[in-house]
Amino acid sequence: MATKPEPGVNKAPGPNQKKFNFADIFLPNRVVSQSTMLGISVLWILSILLIWSANPVKTIPKPAEVFHEFGNLWGTMGLGQELLTSLSLNFRALVASSLICLGLSYLTVIPFFRPLVIALSKGRFLSLVGFSFVFSILIGGGETMKMILLVIGMTVFLLTSMATVVAEIPKADFDHARTLRMSEWKVVWEVVVLGTLDQMFEVIRQNAAIGWMMLTMVEGIVRSGGGVGVLLLDEHKHMEMGAVFAIQIIILIVGLTQDYVIGALRRLVCPYASLTLERR
Repeated sequence: MATKPEPGVNKAPGPNQKKFNFADIFLPNRVVSQSTMLGISVLWILSILLIWSANPVKTIPKPAEVFHEFGNLWGTMGLGQELLTSLSLNFRALVASSLICLGLSYLTVIPFFRPLVIALSKGRFLSLVGFSFVFSILIGGGETMKMILLVIGMTVFLLTSMATVVAEIPKADFDHARTLRMSEWKVVWEVVVLGTLDQMFEVIRQNAAIGWMMLTMVEGIVRSGGGVGVLLLDEHKHMEMGAVFAIQIIILIVGLTQDYVIGALRRLVCPYASLTLERR
């Protein structure tokens, strides 16, 4: 007959339970719990704030100065409205560039379009500033010009990443679909479109940050309509570094939120994508 464990005696961990070992966080290929990762993240954040507070460089504002500027930016500088303007522009540019890139990337299954996609992807080495004068003549500036500049800047990077994903689909995936007697267009739908759906979300998530990096430049070229980029450049011009850091933190928080939302959408639409990962 099985005996009951004595009071005060710890039960042995079950097969799905792992005993926490402090050394695991310093060893390679160790999987730790979410609570442990949260603790490590908090430790890093506190360490960064401590180093930032002790920084002796006078031109770099202290955390207290930066947080003090948040009130001024929201109350007197209209940061909220400028942020909404930039959010709208960045979201529309992300949607437009994603649709363009996906369409062109999937068209690389047709040999006729491959040279075109390769040529467009090389546009990532060009600067938008060099084309701003041409676009201002053709379009006339304003919100449309900002949208086009941002879409072009995001498209060349998105196109490069997504076209690579399509090009690296294993030949075995195509052969397997053909053994099921699928037509070639059916193979494209099942293997190229649906088969890379999880990678598509990941490519968009990783490249969406490029829009926020280019936003300051685009809104600086076309100042009409405002935006956080214009506000950031104005504060930088007057050497208000506390306000500059505060705006950068706001952009970082918004970008991280956007990154999380796209990642959550990927997990919702493609829950199978993480089943074979060691860290999930």
